[in-house]
This record gives sequence, C-alpha cells and structure tokens, in this order.
Amino acid sequence: MNINIEERDEVGNLTATYVGSSSKDEKGRERGRLDVVYPEKPGSLWTRLLTVFLPAGYPHSVTEDYMWYARYQIYVRVGVGDATASPTTALLLSILQESTGRIATIVFADRLGTSLEPECKMYRLAADVFNDAAMLLDCLSPALPRGPRVLLLSSSSMLRALCGVAAGSSKASLSAHFAKWGNLGELNAIEGLKPRDCNLSHGHAGIQVIPSRAANLQLMVSQAGSVVVSYVSSPISTWTCLILLLSIHLAMNRAAVRAVSMHSLNRQRANLVISTYLDQDRIMNPKEVSIQERIFEWDGVLRWRSSSPFAAARIGLTLRELLVSLAPAHERTGSIGDAEARLSRLVPVYQQEDFLVWYDSPQRLGHITLKEGASAESQLKAWALVLWIAHRHHAAGADATSAAFEPSLEVHSRTLQELSSRWPECTSRLAKAGWDIGIASLETASGSRIRLNASIDA
Repeated sequence: MNINIEERDEVGNLTATYVGSSSKDEKGRERGRLDVVYPEKPGSLWTRLLTVFLPAGYPHSVTEDYMWYARYQIYVRVGVGDATASPTTALLLSILQESTGRIATIVFADRLGTSLEPECKMYRLAADVFNDAAMLLDCLSPALPRGPRVLLLSSSSMLRALCGVAAGSSKASLSAHFAKWGNLGELNAIEGLKPRDCNLSHGHAGIQVIPSRAANLQLMVSQAGSVVVSYVSSPISTWTCLILLLSIHLAMNRAAVRAVSMHSLNRQRANLVISTYLDQDRIMNPKEVSIQERIFEWDGVLRWRSSSPFAAARIGLTLRELLVSLAPAHERTGSIGDAEARLSRLVPVYQQEDFLVWYDSPQRLGHITLKEGASAESQLKAWALVLWIAHRHHAAGADATSAAFEPSLEVHSRTLQELSSRWPECTSRLAKAGWDIGIASLETASGSRIRLNASIDA
C-alpha cells in the first residue's frame, strides 16, 4: 500500500507531506511505515512576526487595496499626539496602560480573530462584559495602593482593548446579517445617529442595531442613569446604583443579542438543527434556534438537541492530529504505530467525500480533517457525521468492543452511508427553512487542508 498525502494551510502553502509504504519482514508479515516530511519554513523572524498583524490567509483573503488602506491608517495613528501636559508618573502610567491595551489587542485578534464571525453573538455580548468589567476596575482603583492600582488600571486597559476588538468585529458581522437590500452603508450611517450614551467603550464600538423595543429600553435606562447620578453622593449608594445600572445594561444587551436570528450554521446551531432533523425528521428555522441556543457555549461541544454535552469535536485539524487519534504516538520518538495500515483503511471510506472523520470513543473527541477544496456544505456534512457517530457511541455506551478500531470503523462507514442517503433532502429542507449553508461558520481557527496525490491500492 502506498500513500502520498500533501497537507496545506488555508492559503495553499505546503505544510507537510505524508508518505506511506509497506514491506514484508523476515517472517513474511506485512509492515507499514508512514513518514512525515516538513518543508523548510521560509521567511525571516521579522516576516513571521509581521503575519500577526495581517488577517488569516493574507494576501489571498483580502483585496489588493487592503495593504494600502492599512498602511495609511497606521500613518494617521502615529501622527496623533497628546497636547496636555502631565507629571512623569502619570505619563508612564498612561504609556503602560496604552501598551497593555495594544498588546492585548494584537494577541486577541491573532488568537481569536477567525472565531469572531461564526460566534458574533457571543462576542457581541462579551464586549459589553469586558467594557463593564473595565469600568468596575476603574472605580476600584482609587481605593488601592500604587502597586495594585497600576495592575488594576492595566487590566482595565486590556479589557477595553478586548472590548474594542470583539465589538467592532461582531458589529460588522451583525450589520451584514441585518442588511437585506445591500444597505450596509445605510445601517452603519444610522448607527452613528444614536445618542452618545448608547455607545460602547466611549466610542470604541457602537451598540449594534437591534429591535426597536430593546433599543428604546436601552435609551430609557441611559437617560434614567443620568438623572439618578445627580442625587447620588455616598459611596454605598454610588456602588449600589453602579451595580444596578450595569446589571440592567447587561440584561438589555443580552435581550438584544438573543433577539437576533442568524441564518448561518455555526457549531452550536448545527448541533441543534442536525440532531433535531435526525431524531424527529424536522428542520428548525432560525427563529426557533435563536430561542434555544446559548449565547456563551463551550467551544466544540456536541449536544443532541438540548441535552448536556456528551462529547466534543474539532474541525480543520492537521492529518497528524487525526493519525494520533487513530493510533497513539510514541512518547519519546513521536512515531505513530500502525498509522499507515489504519489510514489505508480509513481513506477509502471517505473516497467520495471532501473530508476524513474519526471519532475517538475513549476520549469522546471527534476529529475532522478537510480535503483541499472542501466547501461549506462539505464541512457541515462532516460535522453532522461526527455528531451522529458520537451520539451512537454515547447511546450504546463505551466499552472495549466499541473502542476497537475495526468495530468503530464499521460504525463510521455505516453512519456515513445513512447520512449520505438523507443529505440531499436535508440540504434542500435547510435552504427552504431559511438557512444559508453556503457560509462556512464551523471553523473557529485557521485550519489545514490535505490533498491525496495517489490512490491507495490494496
């Protein structure tokens, strides 16, 4: 058996090559071997650091004029100064706060930038939590000595930076969702007409366009707060009003986010819709799902309808990560025993698919490796498959028989055949229910793709 698989990143750059071969030992038994060849990483340290400041997949993921726009924006920011004079200590503190905020922005955008769009509802509310937490830290800082105060103010600056990234990115995704007639610019213009008190983080990010009832409630709460402040003087009454108003603010924003019915299928919504279809032969519409979905959900958990999490799954994994789940790697050498033999059994099962799926029953963890050119619909099918396989393992109970490779492979093959027979009808009904299955919202991190360069011959 000969295997030759190339693994590439989202841009198409080669990241690894898996070469499998087999031979017979002195006793005539067939032995398989799988070698991993990694290309030399091109570029200097400066080039690798520069990628932190660029979107995933650059330059293929953006238009040609993006770099010029970003470059001039940097020039404008560098030229802005502060005309007010301040003591040296205050100046150093300001520099520390600003630096902390900038670093937090860079790290947050680099680590979680890909997940901001699929989980825009979660990060929209998280931005409010970050902002209100920063406000509380600012109010607490005068009561602390200098050392802890500096740490507290730096943390406050970090939270505001996270608020700016989360709110700005989620606002763009939600605005694109609201704009039905290509009126995205109009929505953003109307957004700027809202009262200043309804803005997030002192103008860093605006409150999202929400249903009018929730918006009016927010405006009433904001105006009521301005009246109350004039009558509050003691520390106890001040803190009581602050906590009360912040709680109302978060409650109103939570209601606003819950009122949004997204039409894309992220991991949580896919769990609800697919499990309901497989269990009841019914497709939930976006409005029904928005009522049941959680705003804050654990990343990658698998639920059958509204049950408790019983497993987890990851999508866009490297082939090595999937191989380790097939056959554990050696602790010292890192070599993967029986990987070539088991991979040669797994690949033909998914010969007609744009993905490889393996569910590790003992670990209760599903692994999805995507092939080159995998569409959004293929990703959704892979997620539906791993959800159904995990549910069947969970319903049958974990034992040594189900954890063995051959019985588990049979479950994978049988479940794939059953899902494939129902998939055309499922996608048709999803579209009729209002779901946009052409939007890829399942990957929350930059993933890899593999290319099979040779067929596997027995």
